[in-house]
Amino acid sequence: MLDRTDDISIAAENWLAQFETALAEPDDGLLKALFHPDSYWRDVLALSWSLQTINGANAILTELKTHAHRAAPGGFQIDPDRAAPRRVTRAGTNAIEAIFKFETAQGRGSGILRLIPDDGDGNRLKAWTLLTALNELKGFEEQQGGSRPRGEAYSRDFRGPNWLDLRKAAAEYADHDPVALVVGGGQAGLSIAARLKQLQIDTLIVDREARIGDNWRNRYHALTLHNQVQVNHLPYMPFPPNWPVYIPKDKLANWFEAYVDAMELNYWTGTEFESGAYDEAEGRWSVVLRRTDGSKRVLHPRHVVMATGVSGIPNLPDIPSLKNFAGTVLHSSQYGDGEAWQGKKALVIGTGNSGHDIAQDLYSSGAEVTLVQRSPTLITNIEPSAQLAYAAYNEGTLEDNDLITTSMPLPLAKKSHQSITELSKELDKDLLDGLRRKGFKLDYGEDGTGWQFKYLTRGGGYYFNVGCSDLVVRGEI
Repeated sequence: MLDRTDDISIAAENWLAQFETALAEPDDGLLKALFHPDSYWRDVLALSWSLQTINGANAILTELKTHAHRAAPGGFQIDPDRAAPRRVTRAGTNAIEAIFKFETAQGRGSGILRLIPDDGDGNRLKAWTLLTALNELKGFEEQQGGSRPRGEAYSRDFRGPNWLDLRKAAAEYADHDPVALVVGGGQAGLSIAARLKQLQIDTLIVDREARIGDNWRNRYHALTLHNQVQVNHLPYMPFPPNWPVYIPKDKLANWFEAYVDAMELNYWTGTEFESGAYDEAEGRWSVVLRRTDGSKRVLHPRHVVMATGVSGIPNLPDIPSLKNFAGTVLHSSQYGDGEAWQGKKALVIGTGNSGHDIAQDLYSSGAEVTLVQRSPTLITNIEPSAQLAYAAYNEGTLEDNDLITTSMPLPLAKKSHQSITELSKELDKDLLDGLRRKGFKLDYGEDGTGWQFKYLTRGGGYYFNVGCSDLVVRGEI
């Protein structure tokens, strides 16, 4: 936790107290006076039961008044268990940042307040950004810590089924349906299933792969994650502190298996989601699942979560002349390693992460490699440039940093990433100049927002250089 600075803390506490008072007042003047003219309010389910961002003091005033009467927010106070109020620079703007907690009629939440002076009102400190996020619903708190299950039925009742018997029965769904069905057992699927489990919502994960973790295990031999360990944690079980900064694919795959077992998640491998239809009258789905043995199972969950990934669907371009090629043709998802390619010529079509990694692996195995580029690609060195977007995660707690990330409105997030991209271009200048000399076409994302917005908007179009770009510059690829 950061040290408390009294004048900063007092400014944040005073604003929160005035905000709570103003929400209950019929006069809108006090509430409007608390917000900077160009301010943002992001609400994550807490007051509006929606995910929304409102820009501008007048628009914020209207929306807050609309939702505050029903939600009855109150108890706004600096959270003593989070980072203390501090001075920060966000999107190029100096601000006071404070993490607070609050309650509504339905739940408990966390938020982030950022104050900046309003030069149109005597430099009075006003809210520049405000986040209100729902953490939990009252009466549906997660069973953790002192409220964790006691396990008495397993340890003291020597008759009837034990813990393992009950786990097997729960996962079979022989006599009941899950409340929620999660399609896909990668990071997103495991995370949402773990959260639902803690809320005591009966959840089943289905995945077409034969083994938990195969969505990573079956990728090319040399693969490691390109972003660092501190931004890849799953809920409740962070990676051990001695894990490598860049996690190998098989290590991550094995962790998925351990995670499913430790978190007691119901998971069917070798199971494909074939079809589904929603019954409005019953408020349930009818879904058909197909197992690897050809058998089918019909379930009737209330909710279906599609967690099938953004990067796992092969993009196979239609190249008419390719069907006449007598050599081996395969998609990157089918690539294993380059040992069988020693002494051969290889053409790699595509200059994203997979294309570059495979080209480098083939080169390392003794192949003569040509890399084919169709459209401009963003190139950034894996360190330090590619990690600048995650700089905040190198200090503070994971919970604080996730909240800070959530709190940034899209226009400000884009502005931040534009600054990061400009810095990375400076850091990578020698590499980028070398690529240009080779005729490699570069870009820096829409409006210069960099690799992360490329991923968010199109799922690719960039490469974290771990050596392949250097080989291109030297003419070795």
